[in-house]
Amino acid sequence: MRFDCLAGWLEWIEGLHPVAIDPGLDRTARVTRAMGLDRPGVPVITVAGTNGKGSVCALLESILAADGYRVGLYTSPHLVRFNERIRVGGVEAGDDVLCEAFDAVDRARAETSLTYFEFATLAALAHFRAQAADILVLEVGLGGRLDATNIIDADVSVVASIARDHMEWLGSDIDGIAREKAGIARPGRPLVCGMREPPAGLHARAGEIGAELCCRGAGFDAWPEGDPSCWTWQGFGQTRPMLPAPALTGGYQRDNAALALAALAAIDRLPATTVIADGVRSATVRGRFECHDVNGVEVVLDVAHNPAAAKTLAAALDERPRRGRTLAVLGMYRDKEIGEVIAALGPRVDRWYPVGLPLPRGLPGDELAGLLHGENAQTATTAIDPIAGYRAALAEAEPDDRIVVLGSFATVAPVSGLFL
Repeated sequence: MRFDCLAGWLEWIEGLHPVAIDPGLDRTARVTRAMGLDRPGVPVITVAGTNGKGSVCALLESILAADGYRVGLYTSPHLVRFNERIRVGGVEAGDDVLCEAFDAVDRARAETSLTYFEFATLAALAHFRAQAADILVLEVGLGGRLDATNIIDADVSVVASIARDHMEWLGSDIDGIAREKAGIARPGRPLVCGMREPPAGLHARAGEIGAELCCRGAGFDAWPEGDPSCWTWQGFGQTRPMLPAPALTGGYQRDNAALALAALAAIDRLPATTVIADGVRSATVRGRFECHDVNGVEVVLDVAHNPAAAKTLAAALDERPRRGRTLAVLGMYRDKEIGEVIAALGPRVDRWYPVGLPLPRGLPGDELAGLLHGENAQTATTAIDPIAGYRAALAEAEPDDRIVVLGSFATVAPVSGLFL
């Protein structure tokens, strides 16, 4: 074995390939075949989308687990520990088994160079086989068509949403982005989309592939009952009434739950209403409107990092009004649409706390503060990193105030670690 600790493996894998992101399936497919992982032999659900895919994966895992399945779940990125990315039966992979999986990938790849994400994806598939997972839920890392998760033929492909993000790799044309995400579909198999009116590129690509496209409002739908805490799902010739609100915070999570149910119905895995209820009440995912109380101050951690996600976050904040002020700790990568994110949240923020991200793509705090200049809200002194910004906000916060930490996984992760 090359390394005897997970940290050693991760450091080595991170520098193995010349570039961090290198879209393409040839390298991964070659190693997948060498390891015999290309045909898992169990149902596979692959989930793509600009926003929402992490929540959809969490809901799928929870509902399937409530129905007795041993789910293999692969998500990315992680917030605090790499182990969060890979779990079976709700249990994160331990350091030792991850080291074994990495060693298996390393031996199989021979001279093939792999990116960090490709190496991780193969390790996840190896772990799922070793742990005898009986259904797989795979979250796409970037795009879809050329993402490493697309080496596996999905029984049902899911596209949660489509908006502009990662434009340096996917382009700025929304139809082109939609085509990339629809690339996870397979001929004759369902492609389920959470949008009522997805871009034309999604329809076009689904048609070229020969996938069976099913969109929200035309194939499945959901609506609230008389009791606003309950809702009904209908689709694929089935109805599930009086479902409870998901445990995940935010009214939009009901839409994510509806999409998860559509994916299950598409492969004849939709359970009874009572099982669904147990699942949606148990689903958790960190960093998506994750709420904590700190001496009467509400702390909201949300990885929103693009305009669409910022608008969703703004709507969720409106659903939970506070009597006090809203203090926003913001840190972002320089390649994001920062101005639009600020504009979406600006009317709801009383004081900004710009923070730097000490990473190559991270925007320094003073540059971010300059972009915040002119906003109606006050701007606090720039903090060197997210934890310093959060502590500065907490020091100024009073009971009934709210602190929102957002802008990137890299912004939320260190603050989230304080609540472990």
